[in-house]
Amino acid sequence: MSFVVRQLGIQPYEKIWREMQQFTQTRAPDTQNEIWLVGHLPVYTLGLNGRREHLLNTGDIPVIQTDRGGQVTYHGIGQAIVYILFDLKRLKLNSQQIVSVLENAMIQTLAHYHIPAKARADARGVYVENKKIGSIGLRIKQNGCYHGLSLNNDMDLTPFNFINPCGYSDLKMTQLSDFNVKVETSILAQHIASTIIQELA
Repeated sequence: MSFVVRQLGIQPYEKIWREMQQFTQTRAPDTQNEIWLVGHLPVYTLGLNGRREHLLNTGDIPVIQTDRGGQVTYHGIGQAIVYILFDLKRLKLNSQQIVSVLENAMIQTLAHYHIPAKARADARGVYVENKKIGSIGLRIKQNGCYHGLSLNNDMDLTPFNFINPCGYSDLKMTQLSDFNVKVETSILAQHIASTIIQELA
């Protein structure tokens, strides 16, 4: 099973979202699965079920209503974002299985940096000491899957204070730099992508 991995650098959220939609709509049965590594300029995104009451005080940061699952989250510089553009039927995975693959990839990557993390069945994503460090949101359409995960590396976490992250008013966020881990965000994203590929080998 081969995957195309693309390093896209810092990109506006909406541009990449539209390109993911286009890729998924036009993919053929033999289109290779791709992983896009990207960083986003500051933006809040609301999932399909996102409720605007979870936006508390967004200020000048734009809010985009998107088509992934989940509630509201924040993206900013210093966050590793890994988008998966997969044919789930060809990979023989259902929606729960691909979420588990992404959670495990983040947990294994964090373990590499000596940060013990775990997933929670009641609130998908990855947590360290009951603080959220990694989030997942996916869109599955005609066996095609897009969107993906974000792992907080070394960013300004303040904007998370102005929303109820993932719809939880008491949820605190954390990141690798809180544990004195220093790693380039692009390297961190590459590590996650490699781990996803290993999980699916």
